[in-house]
Amino acid sequence: MRQNLLVSLLLTICFPAIVFSQFRKYSNEFLNIGAGARGLAMGNAQVASADDATAGYWNPAGLVGVKDNPNVGIMHANYFAGIAKYDYLSAAFPVQDNRRTLGISILRFAVDDIPNTLFLVEPDGSINYNNIQSFSSADYAVLLSFAQHIKETEEKRLSFGVNAKVIYRKVGSFATAWGFGIDAGLQMHGQNWHVGAVARDLTTTFNAWTFKFSEKEKEALYLTKNDIPVKSNELTAPRLVIGGGYDFHIGSAVKIGAELNADITFDGKRNTILSGNTVSVDPHFGLEGSFKDIFFIRGGITNFQRALKDGDTLNQKKVWIYQPSVGAGVKIRNVMLDYAFTNLANQDNPLYTHIFSLRINFGGKKDDNE
Repeated sequence: MRQNLLVSLLLTICFPAIVFSQFRKYSNEFLNIGAGARGLAMGNAQVASADDATAGYWNPAGLVGVKDNPNVGIMHANYFAGIAKYDYLSAAFPVQDNRRTLGISILRFAVDDIPNTLFLVEPDGSINYNNIQSFSSADYAVLLSFAQHIKETEEKRLSFGVNAKVIYRKVGSFATAWGFGIDAGLQMHGQNWHVGAVARDLTTTFNAWTFKFSEKEKEALYLTKNDIPVKSNELTAPRLVIGGGYDFHIGSAVKIGAELNADITFDGKRNTILSGNTVSVDPHFGLEGSFKDIFFIRGGITNFQRALKDGDTLNQKKVWIYQPSVGAGVKIRNVMLDYAFTNLANQDNPLYTHIFSLRINFGGKKDDNE
């Protein structure tokens, strides 16, 4: 029987709901990676403090922090030794005397040059490597954001924001999907404290998959006893992210900001610190130290899980693992260069990635936090 790596990839990753619509725990996971080296270095703890163009991703309510001039962010990252590529671009535009802000975020996560082994084995059983072709699997998302002040005084600032997101996913010439969803968030800032909450996939996010196979491809799938999908729908359940932070000032030059976030999911039991049959809670924590608002150092911890202990041959001992990250940043006038050294696995079995991102505040004027 032919070993069909392509079909296994498609069935396992790209269209797990083949016959009918259903909620998936890990649907559209590329939207949970993060955005910007600052947030990734702080363990994705950003829902309460993000106040630049990246807030369109973390919490759209934070976009009101963009004042007077447009703000732009850009990031590129390679994962798994360059096998996967992640690109992110965002922009925010204040309008109506800084009362409202419009934003757009574009994300792409792709794996290129995937071998198509569908016709690797000839009908007579011989292997023909010339039949191997390659294809790409790419996920795209566009987030259109709107944010507005609800209340603003010298001591307190309350804002609201919403995202309308469009998702497009493509697996070679075999499968495509369109998805739509809505996020909504709140953010409040005081003198030294800030809190925030965002409901992602508020109305559930709907992905509709369609598949296209040639007659020759259908024949190969049939002979290898694989299902031939026609259409499928996939639903992403709502997720609530809440968080709070506080800024500690040491003299006039040094500031240390700490933030704690919690991802609350409602799609069944997950491998998290707090895990119930319906609700699970995944905390993450970040720190940022700054000197004269020019030099920054950051650290964070996220993704706590229970896993089998390395070296346990009986597979009985479980330990807590987590994903650490560190980073730094430097600000030169209106340009911010950020760096993150992140881990995709855990502290015992690391898969580290270097990430750089750039933030630019156009126009020459400083915002309220500068």
